[in-house]
Amino acid sequence: MNKIIVAVDGFSSCGKSTIAKAAASAFKYIYIDTGAMYRTVTLYAMREGMISGEGDDKTVDKERLQQAIDAGKLKVDFTLDPETNKPLARLNGEVVEGEIRGLEVSNNVSNVSAIPFVREFLTSQQREMGKEKGVVMDGRDIGTVVFPDAELKLFVTASPEVRAQRRYDELQRKGDTEVKYEDVLKNIQERDYLDTHRELAPLKQADDAIVIDNSNLTIAEQDELVSKYVQEAIDKANK
Repeated sequence: MNKIIVAVDGFSSCGKSTIAKAAASAFKYIYIDTGAMYRTVTLYAMREGMISGEGDDKTVDKERLQQAIDAGKLKVDFTLDPETNKPLARLNGEVVEGEIRGLEVSNNVSNVSAIPFVREFLTSQQREMGKEKGVVMDGRDIGTVVFPDAELKLFVTASPEVRAQRRYDELQRKGDTEVKYEDVLKNIQERDYLDTHRELAPLKQADDAIVIDNSNLTIAEQDELVSKYVQEAIDKANK
């Protein structure tokens, strides 16, 4: 049976990874979280003091970051959690899954992911990961740039307020009790603007993508809908 590539794009904190993980599990495909890859590079840049300034004046030391990538000092990959069998992001062999999900990384990731050589570096890895197909990959430009010929493209969205509440609740559950909902909402609005207005590979819906607005969907309803789309795409690929 021919396998397919499922590309899941959409705004931050709209549940792309939840959709992608469930679909990968249901169809025994490999799940790849490209957002985690950009977050991991961002964490590296933060740890190395390559990001300075605040707000609109924030800058990334691109020369140092480029040198680190060229010298092989920055390795991004995944390992499987032996208990959950879910992928965990690693930075130079260190599992950083928890650290990359914090608000500080969220506040910097759009600046780093907009850098052309960073996108080149990670896009080449993502294409290699999907070469054999049978993958579900989520991010911002999977259906438009990484895999424009993907057999199924989904574009996920939800209102900023709903996404902020989900993200706020997630951070609270993880023990970040000092975070404020207003700060999370502001971060999401700023990331939406940066992601849709960057020059290279901006976030946009592919012409042949299926839109899923999950503002008012339960996870069960969402999974059922996505499974239907995936099965239809697999059936089409095997006709």
